[in-house]
Amino acid sequence: MASSSAGARCLALATVMVACSLLGCGPAPPPESLVTIMQLEAPLTMDPADHTASLTMDVLDPMYDCLTRFDQNLEVVPSLATKWSVDSSGTRWTLELRKGVRFHDGTLFDAQAVVDSFTRLLDPDRGLAGASRVRAIVKRVTATGPDTVLFTLATSYASFLRVLAVTPIVSPSAEKQGKLSRQAVGTGPYRFVEWKTGEYVLEERNEQYWGPRPAVKQLKWIWTSEPVLMNMSVLAGAADIVNPLPPIFGEALSRNRKVKLIQGAEARVFWVALNTRSKPLDDVRVRQALNYATDREALVRTQLRGFGTPANSPLAPADFAYDPQTRGYAYDLERAKSLLAKAGYPDGFTLKIAVQEADAQLVEALQGMWANAHVNLQINQMEHGVFSQAIFGSPQQKAQQGIDCVFASWASDDTDPDYQLDPLYRSDQWSPASANLGFYSNPHLDVLLESAAGELDTEKRIVLYRQAQQIISDDAPHVLLYYARDIAAQHLGTVPTPVRLLPGGRVEFEGTAP
Repeated sequence: MASSSAGARCLALATVMVACSLLGCGPAPPPESLVTIMQLEAPLTMDPADHTASLTMDVLDPMYDCLTRFDQNLEVVPSLATKWSVDSSGTRWTLELRKGVRFHDGTLFDAQAVVDSFTRLLDPDRGLAGASRVRAIVKRVTATGPDTVLFTLATSYASFLRVLAVTPIVSPSAEKQGKLSRQAVGTGPYRFVEWKTGEYVLEERNEQYWGPRPAVKQLKWIWTSEPVLMNMSVLAGAADIVNPLPPIFGEALSRNRKVKLIQGAEARVFWVALNTRSKPLDDVRVRQALNYATDREALVRTQLRGFGTPANSPLAPADFAYDPQTRGYAYDLERAKSLLAKAGYPDGFTLKIAVQEADAQLVEALQGMWANAHVNLQINQMEHGVFSQAIFGSPQQKAQQGIDCVFASWASDDTDPDYQLDPLYRSDQWSPASANLGFYSNPHLDVLLESAAGELDTEKRIVLYRQAQQIISDDAPHVLLYYARDIAAQHLGTVPTPVRLLPGGRVEFEGTAP
């Protein structure tokens, strides 16, 4: 919003000067030389297996390859593996590997490197944060030749090739030397250069890359938790790309000739996980009441500025099994009050919610809505690192901390329903083991999800997942809020190649180096 006051103009100028001071404004670099990407948070590690943060993976993704990958239509195609076959049981997958590839440290990529990369994931004593999915489905990995590997699964798993597409292969030499937490070493199109903690990560094009070399020579990743600074940075050219862009700035930037607004899919679900093991949230009527007390249309309008859709299902629209016919919860305050009265809470109750500082405004909107149903929502704002530790606590730890619910989001990096539903809703996925943050359990749903995960017929899988979506909606372990559309902003004239967003919000540069 424009202001005519001198004080406001000075404040805006000061904000731009701060952005330039922090991010290094000045003469534009040569077009091929450097693209600066600004995110909302710093990476947690350089080890792709030791985190579950999507923004950390955005930083690491250019430096790593996987055995398979997704094409523009999100179909699985070869990458480090050139071909594969599966036996009639669906549990033995044989993969032939690409020859002549080397990791950035010079180590040869071969079958043993694949075995070593997966062995660390399968070792429960390693405690790698992102390894639980692989451990759940892969029984063992063996080299059957110098360039051939055999994966033996615990059971048939329909999404196996998709799991491979989001499981980076790491250098066995770097792993043995303990380097991976601070230095990424993969086979990807970019090499790790430097991670200056608190400031930036710098990556440089891998001139010996086995595939087409990217057009952009260097990527510099920077971050801030201040939405205003993100907006000012892309306007000033201090950041070439801001991703994700806070929706509050989307409409204005879409009309600015200096900036291009990039829109992607609705792949991320935002929700409040309710602690189903503690009163009063152990009562399904209370959980349903909170859903009815939530005006999702208003949240999309005010918090997303229209860049999203109210959620009716635990699956996002980008997922192939998403069912738009799943019965969700319309805003109905009177029904919410009636359910609370029937549950024995006519005068309401108090809940404490854990939220990251950057999401506090959204939760404050919820606070106002739920207050109309006599629910007093107390907000506990946490810095990102503290938040990550708190929300993955056990039932006992959360009880000690007084955490009744958690504001969170989830995007399936392989757009497969199993990875969207299994970690969040299966009984054996309670935190801290996985992301079932509210300790929800439904044995019938467990069986349904297990059957769907092993079903190789896609149409049959969709039928099973439609049933699962409705069960989860009815049980209401989450207050499902909305699907946020992925949006980013690009400062025009500084990026030498077109940019698009993949489902989940990851930036992809089109074009190759000459």
